[in-house]
Amino acid sequence: MSFNLTSPVTGASQTGFTAPTYTLTVDTAPDVNAKQWAVTALGGTQAGVSSHSVASPFTVTMFRPKVLKTLGTPNPVTGVVSNIPRNVYKVITRKGAVPLAGQNPATVLITTIIDVPAGADLASPSEIRAAISAHAGSLNQQSAGVGDTTASGIL
Repeated sequence: MSFNLTSPVTGASQTGFTAPTYTLTVDTAPDVNAKQWAVTALGGTQAGVSSHSVASPFTVTMFRPKVLKTLGTPNPVTGVVSNIPRNVYKVITRKGAVPLAGQNPATVLITTIIDVPAGADLASPSEIRAAISAHAGSLNQQSAGVGDTTASGIL
């Protein structure tokens, strides 16, 4: 199954939010190697939050490499592959936020980069899935803590 968000997305816990949800619509991605969704409606209690607009975007985009790389041939003497190319995937969330009352929104960017050694997709896909599972689970578990830290600067 490929990356394909379904609407609504249930948001993770955040201080001051109650049962946040995000209604999505398919949007035009910024590049041919990407899929994008825009947040068109909000659910739950999220005081001060706005859905997507031109001036204040709220989108989630997944990028894959334009050209997927494969593992090279091992050295015939040593059996070692000396240059291991990498396939880089990204998930970017963009959200407009007003930096000061009366000002135009500036865009918050959240980027997760998934940098996979070529060949690992065949030799150890479970290891890649475990890394992604732990990463997403950690962010989900500590979603409110990350939100609090970015709002207060206290780690």
